[in-house]
Amino acid sequence: MTGSFNRPILNAGLTRRGFMAATAAGTATLALGGRSAFAADDTLKVGFISPRTGPLGGFGETDGYVLELARKALAAGLQAGGKTWKVEILDRDTQSDPSRAGQLAKDLINNQAIDLMLVVSTPETINPVADACEAAGVPCLSTVMPWEAWYFGRGAKPGAPSPFKWTYHFGFGVGEFLKTYISQWNLIETNKKVGVMYPNDADGNAIRANLAPALAKAGFTIVDPGAYETGTTDFSSQIALFRQEGVEIFNSFPIPPDFAAFWRQAAQQGLTQQIKICQVAKTGLFPSDIEALGDLGMNIASAAYWHKAFPYKSSLTGISGNDLADGYEAASGKQWTQQLGASLSLLDAGFDALKAAVDVKNKAAVAKAMSTLKTTTIAGKVDFTSGPVANVSPGPIIGTQWVKAPAGSKFALDYVVTEHVTDQNVPVGAKLIAYNG
Repeated sequence: MTGSFNRPILNAGLTRRGFMAATAAGTATLALGGRSAFAADDTLKVGFISPRTGPLGGFGETDGYVLELARKALAAGLQAGGKTWKVEILDRDTQSDPSRAGQLAKDLINNQAIDLMLVVSTPETINPVADACEAAGVPCLSTVMPWEAWYFGRGAKPGAPSPFKWTYHFGFGVGEFLKTYISQWNLIETNKKVGVMYPNDADGNAIRANLAPALAKAGFTIVDPGAYETGTTDFSSQIALFRQEGVEIFNSFPIPPDFAAFWRQAAQQGLTQQIKICQVAKTGLFPSDIEALGDLGMNIASAAYWHKAFPYKSSLTGISGNDLADGYEAASGKQWTQQLGASLSLLDAGFDALKAAVDVKNKAAVAKAMSTLKTTTIAGKVDFTSGPVANVSPGPIIGTQWVKAPAGSKFALDYVVTEHVTDQNVPVGAKLIAYNG
């Protein structure tokens, strides 16, 4: 992290226009003898924390666009409890640093007096923020990480009551990955030998403990060389084991630099030639990470917690999946990513919870509204009344693949849906192609 801690917090998301607006607001406050033009009781403050830079920056790359849509939708205020509330969304970038994530959360809680925290993408971001909110008694909603890594990774015990009162999470879990991988991997004939590379982190440990045994029970042979440390640069021993065992399916949950190093070495050492399905989570989510691999990225299989083919609309903005993707591409010149719908779904659900609260300024009332929330976001249903455990609402993850885009396309890659077992409302758009097919 560069610079002092205070500087990034004060400058996060501050444009020249924002600076001028803030200056004008400060001047108006002074003119009113220290009284704000809006009483504090008329304003709802919502924190939004995500990784917009650093190794996990792909997860936050589209958040600026999504937040702009949300702010426009809320410009006239939020109707809740028979009253119109001014809304301030205070967004912060963790820079992919878990320690910074926790510090940002504490700043928003203690110095900005937020009414609700929204946090998105990966355990490194979500868990420290959720822990800070739980300790401070601030309602917090999150998405985009396996719920087991959120729930058990923060100290909950199997079979025991939930220890969490203030924090809630929605989205996919190991059960969804299991269904999707079985469905996806049975689309192509293989020897069902799966080489896995699960890192020594919250994601990897949750997947190793829960997904790998379930895949084995489903008839796949798991070849696991053991947990690797983030930042590893030499994967020769893992590659040698996979070649020796004749694995034809590869599965990993890596950050981009680790997978890029592994997959290039796998190509150099002959492993990619025997792989029929390369199923990559985390790194396989975004076009920029796949494009960086060149030809080695073509036909990599992935899974999507949101796709523009999802047939749902945003409850906050009213926008559809295709319109969201097209709008982002037109505004940024970049290819749409699945994070667009995921981050917007968090805003959808968060503001639906506020609207459902008996008293939006009462944190306990907001947390209670979250515990019974049933709504439909742009990413599908959120239902905290029927989760696998308290404080969790499950969500889909659908099989996808990166393929060469048709001639004349604006971008090099096309991201196609290959199976939909966890949400059959999402249309399948293509057949899975063998990695070496």
